[in-house]
Amino acid sequence: MITLEVFDEFSPLLEVVLGTPESFGGIPKKDDIYDPKTLLNVKKGTFPVEEAIKKELDAFHQVLMGFDVKVHRPEVFKSLNQIFARDIGMVIGDQFLLPQILDKRSRELKGIHFIIDQMDANKLLKVGGSVRIEGGDVMPCRDHLFVGYSKKEDFDNYIVSRTNEAGVDFLIENFKSWKVKSFELKKSNHNPYENALHLDCCFQPIGKNKALIHRAGFKNQSDAEWIIDFFKPENILELNKEEMYDMNSNIFSISSEVIVSELKFNRLNQQLRDWGFIVEEIPFSETAKMEGLLRCATLPLRRSYA
Repeated sequence: MITLEVFDEFSPLLEVVLGTPESFGGIPKKDDIYDPKTLLNVKKGTFPVEEAIKKELDAFHQVLMGFDVKVHRPEVFKSLNQIFARDIGMVIGDQFLLPQILDKRSRELKGIHFIIDQMDANKLLKVGGSVRIEGGDVMPCRDHLFVGYSKKEDFDNYIVSRTNEAGVDFLIENFKSWKVKSFELKKSNHNPYENALHLDCCFQPIGKNKALIHRAGFKNQSDAEWIIDFFKPENILELNKEEMYDMNSNIFSISSEVIVSELKFNRLNQQLRDWGFIVEEIPFSETAKMEGLLRCATLPLRRSYA
């Protein structure tokens, strides 16, 4: 039986699902692409090869194992991109949320069925109807649940809009002990520099009181200001447009002291060290060409609150 316990982004990680690059399908057809960064790299001829992505995921796996984290990997399905495990499920408190995600990604859920089967069925919460939620948009932070979303007009017009108002309402209804705080994200189907695909593409809490943010990723600047006030300006690192594009906010916390980051994130990694974090640097820039990084590749199941 798998025990579920996730109340934040930064308590010591005990158990996680890490995406797999095996048989990820190679260069996608343009009709099968649903984010502007992937499309840009396909057009430029710089889309990553499986060998390069495997090297990066293997490096991530080794770091996790080095901190005694129990790592699950999805069952591999041929010619299916199963790298970004974050969006196909999420643990909030002691419940596993089975989301309703983009139709083109629904096959990915099959890859973790054998993991879900090891959970208490009473702790499974399935999304249905018009509700849309992806894990990259949902961040537990102690008593708060931060959620990125799009209102109806944007959700209907942008394929990069993944969580809707019904998704926010669903979380409010089913997680009454949490303070759900939702933020509208800025979307673009064609310009990756103007698109916050998920909340973790423009914001992430780290450590016990710090956060990374790219203001322009929010449709309403009042939301960005709320976050800065919540964490306090001295605890915030603001990311520029290039850093957002490179996915600087999509790092991953093994604990409140240890963060896994891309080795080329020089300014970010130095700031993290200045703040007192241990930074485990690994290559992940090839994977980032598909508009996802370290947080996107993980689905935490259990953190320690002893």
